[in-house]
Amino acid sequence: MNASLRVLRRIVTDRSGGLGAGERCEMCAVPLAEPHQHVVNTEQRQLMCVCRSCYLLFADQNAALRYRAVPDRYLVFPEFTISQAEWDAMEIPVGLAFFFRNSALGRTVAFYPGPAGATESELPIPQWNSVLLRHPELDVLVPDVEALLIRVPERGTPRATCLLLPIDACYEFVGRMRLLWRGFDGGQQVRRYLEEFFAAAAARAQPGGAP
Repeated sequence: MNASLRVLRRIVTDRSGGLGAGERCEMCAVPLAEPHQHVVNTEQRQLMCVCRSCYLLFADQNAALRYRAVPDRYLVFPEFTISQAEWDAMEIPVGLAFFFRNSALGRTVAFYPGPAGATESELPIPQWNSVLLRHPELDVLVPDVEALLIRVPERGTPRATCLLLPIDACYEFVGRMRLLWRGFDGGQQVRRYLEEFFAAAAARAQPGGAP
């Protein structure tokens, strides 16, 4: 099982209540309240459930630490645009993906949702860099713990949507889609959840500006 699928199982089980009242911090073993926070083990690509005290130990994103606290920042980029040709050049087979900077690999990676969960895409770096050159306001991600969730235009959607979200929110989003997925295209439940998630995230987000 790859790292992304381990994260998905952890997040979805957590949010569905499967871990129960006995869940404990994976660092100090104290009982966890709900909701709780997460840190990322940047070497093992593992998301860990932690208490508030342990979370704060790794909240300095400028420190060279093995663990990084997942922040709670939501941004929306209303001026973001991307053409279908640009999206196709990134070789992502669906109209939705999230992108984050993997510090262990030293590059941006992309994942898209589907019936099997999060699938990693081999992201062509020149094409991604061309998007960042046109939209430098996107180049504000904290490595490993924040992601850009991008949805390209489709029927009924006048323009692309780009949100900056905590990485655990992205994995939870993809995991929930996997649980709801039916048939070839996901079905009505997935489409409804997709609209609800983007609406809720956009309502929570602050406008993203130039760096």
